[in-house]
Amino acid sequence: MHDPASKPPLAPSIQVSPDNPCPFLRGLVGEGFVDGGTVPLNTLSQTIANASGETGLKKTSARIQTRGVAMIANGFSHILKNWWSGAQLDALRGGPLDKLGAGSRILGVDGKVNEDEIARLASFGRTYNDPNTGMSEIGLNAAEIKTFMQENLKRAGSSARWYYPLLMKFEWPILLKIMGKGGKDKPEDRYLSVDDVRTLFNERSFPDRINQRIVSQPLLSTCALRFRWALGLTAGALALVLAVLVAVAEFPNQVRAMLPQKGILAQLLPPPLPTLPQTTAAYWLEQNWSLKDRHWFHHASQGTATFPVPYEWFMALEQPRLRLVSQPGMLKDSTYLERFGFIPSPKSINTDTATLRQFGYANVYETTQAGDWSSRWTPAENVDGLPVGFARMTGVVDPATGRREEDKIGLTCAACHTGHIQYQGIDVRFDGGPAMTDLKKLELVTGLSIAYTVYVPFRFDRFADRVLGREASKADRKALKQKLSATMDFLLDWQTRYNNTIEHKKTWDGRWQQDTEEGFGRLDALNRIGNQVFAQDLALSGVKGFEKNLHAQDAPVSYPAIWTVPWFKFAQYDASIEQPLIRNAGEALGVTALLNLSDAYPEKRLWTSSVDIRTLGWIEDMLRGPDPFRAPDPAKGPKFGGLLSPKWPSQILGDAWRIDQTKVENGRKIYAEMCSGCHLPAVDTPAFWSSGHWETSGDSKVLNAVTIPLKEIKTDPEQSLVLSKRIVDVPAFLKVNTSDLQKWWQCDIPTASTSPTEMVYALGLMTVVDLVAQKWMVDQEVPDAERAKLWNMARKNCLNPAPDPRYRARPLNGIWATAPYLHNGSVPSLYWLLKPQNERPQKFCMGRRDYDPVTVGFAVTADERCKTGETQFLMTGSDGRLIQGNSVLGHSFERKEGEPKRDGVIGRIFRDDNERYDLIEYLKTL
Repeated sequence: MHDPASKPPLAPSIQVSPDNPCPFLRGLVGEGFVDGGTVPLNTLSQTIANASGETGLKKTSARIQTRGVAMIANGFSHILKNWWSGAQLDALRGGPLDKLGAGSRILGVDGKVNEDEIARLASFGRTYNDPNTGMSEIGLNAAEIKTFMQENLKRAGSSARWYYPLLMKFEWPILLKIMGKGGKDKPEDRYLSVDDVRTLFNERSFPDRINQRIVSQPLLSTCALRFRWALGLTAGALALVLAVLVAVAEFPNQVRAMLPQKGILAQLLPPPLPTLPQTTAAYWLEQNWSLKDRHWFHHASQGTATFPVPYEWFMALEQPRLRLVSQPGMLKDSTYLERFGFIPSPKSINTDTATLRQFGYANVYETTQAGDWSSRWTPAENVDGLPVGFARMTGVVDPATGRREEDKIGLTCAACHTGHIQYQGIDVRFDGGPAMTDLKKLELVTGLSIAYTVYVPFRFDRFADRVLGREASKADRKALKQKLSATMDFLLDWQTRYNNTIEHKKTWDGRWQQDTEEGFGRLDALNRIGNQVFAQDLALSGVKGFEKNLHAQDAPVSYPAIWTVPWFKFAQYDASIEQPLIRNAGEALGVTALLNLSDAYPEKRLWTSSVDIRTLGWIEDMLRGPDPFRAPDPAKGPKFGGLLSPKWPSQILGDAWRIDQTKVENGRKIYAEMCSGCHLPAVDTPAFWSSGHWETSGDSKVLNAVTIPLKEIKTDPEQSLVLSKRIVDVPAFLKVNTSDLQKWWQCDIPTASTSPTEMVYALGLMTVVDLVAQKWMVDQEVPDAERAKLWNMARKNCLNPAPDPRYRARPLNGIWATAPYLHNGSVPSLYWLLKPQNERPQKFCMGRRDYDPVTVGFAVTADERCKTGETQFLMTGSDGRLIQGNSVLGHSFERKEGEPKRDGVIGRIFRDDNERYDLIEYLKTL
């Protein structure tokens, strides 16, 4: 019907439904260019695109727009019918594009034309010269059509709907675009002839120029259409893939945020990391360690292989970022690892002063350096410039087979117990404090880096070049890829096992288990150690079926400060571990030391591990220092040596950090009244050293710090319950007999389990770590005298005899450097810790943020939004329920005068903020 000769005569014209309110479509039907009723979308879109006179991409755009408008024109009830059968031209009345008389009103519901309304349309126009004939005629340009449509809306009044202005953009402006005249040089002069509109409405007839456009462009055949659609879909798919690649490469954080966070797609993208702030200066605070000792502590291997690949592989892995042009950075890059919260470290301490100062190692205080401890021990190197807490394990031996292995890479205790704060571009660093790292993100990124290396084109080739050299054979490259793929498969399989186990497991109080986000500055160390030793180590040893021992990471805590700890009788927040070697070796096992728990090898290899007990002993010596009760000058009284708590850095950070001595003296009195009963007097006072909490231990003393029952302190309960409530099962062939603790250590309370294989987590862990340490000493043929020193035999590997769960109140030396506060890191500053518990913030952000010297911690604003990469601490979830491990309550100062003592409240309410700030000022000096 596209040959003019084949068109039917106008009178009688082709019938058109009177319910069709669209004049242009009436014209298409009336002229016979499309059949009435149902018109295939291909036919309709091609015809209108031909009528538009556009070419190239603009014509394609017109065709796509037409299909879209036709799809929705009859309303949602016709969308599928439109798609499969074609546009329903006889059913437009009542659809989304019908303004039900609120528009121009030129065409009535009976299909008849209202000449008065055409005249009204002309009144909005002006005289134009027809570029084809040179004669003048009335028409409307785009601005005049806009005025016409606005007046139509005003006339409609309350009957107009909110979407009518949007619908009008598909009517008169489109008609102007298709049937307009002129404007070749000046688009603003293009106009719509009123005569053309009258003819279109009355006679359902197009101007000849429009007819010519249509008949001169035959519709494509079905075959051609299918080819064009296939070509278009292919191009669209390629464009979509390219757009996705660009988005993932350039905006990974934004893409990840748009995806369901627990979905597989989000897990394929690296977690967002905070931007690394510009550091203008860095300082390590003086803490009675030499610079050489600091560097040794930061990089001495404890025998851990935290990362699931050899050291050289880790050095060769790239960051899990997609790059379209350049190559991604290396995973090992210090500036990248610093975004996880780690502290940069020099390759060697034996370098020039400028380099040392760059890393904060220049001696700011110009004091006499303490003597080196570490010069007597095995040197610790950092030849690749990794951050603090990363160590290379050399001389690795497979504990099951005895075969020599490649060097491994692991984290040391310095990774979690080295702190720093930032203030206006200055980074202040100190040993023994809580780290501000996010190890969960580092785990995810390492796994993704391995997966990207296996699957992303060209990445494995670069990896193999770094590990094997460019001249490596295909066979060697294939073997390397198989090993890397096996590592990735194990990680994926293990994560699946973990998820499936946790999903179907309840806690001891009947709640379904689920992980609590640890975030920056927190880690569920106890549950992680249990998962490693009693589940993953068994799996790595080939012992199946013990993923049932897995437990959700639902009791995260702030990394505890470790200065002074060697002189405490009990370590951990819950005062659960007395034996220092068990504490330290257990930590090494938790960060993935190699351990053989398999019966497939000779029995003599059982309990063999890579844990370096001797290095753990050296670290303990450095932390502990000389016996404070055997001071060289008895007249000066006892004092701590070893690692001392950091002093408030007022001499570095300017006026905002200066101490107000008047406030200090006021605060000293408040401390004596409200704090010293639990936290004891300041460690530099005679009252501290004469305290009755010092107990004889061998030929010295240890501090049995105050512990407060959970039901009395009422802080978050989860960490205090992990060791006593969690149950683990062990293979029978391991012969883990917890009653042996009684035999080895003559414990004051029973240690036997009721089952030979099922036991309380605390007893199981104490026994396993004891067996590992004993095995190491036997294998290394350690002399008896050295064994006694390593064990510190006066300190027993026994349970705390306290009858119920409790938390330890440690002395507050260095408390300023341990924010956020409470054991679970749930209170952002000392100021908020001193407020009544129900007034404390229930959410705040952690990551790269400035320290606040006024509130001593992190300033929090109401409803603050976290910056990219920061993690948000939340007390309650979206459902309003308390998140496991995240209570901000307890340890509250809110008792009013005359009120009886009640659980969770440990002191009177402060009179005002001035009193709070007086105490805070004193706490800065401890």
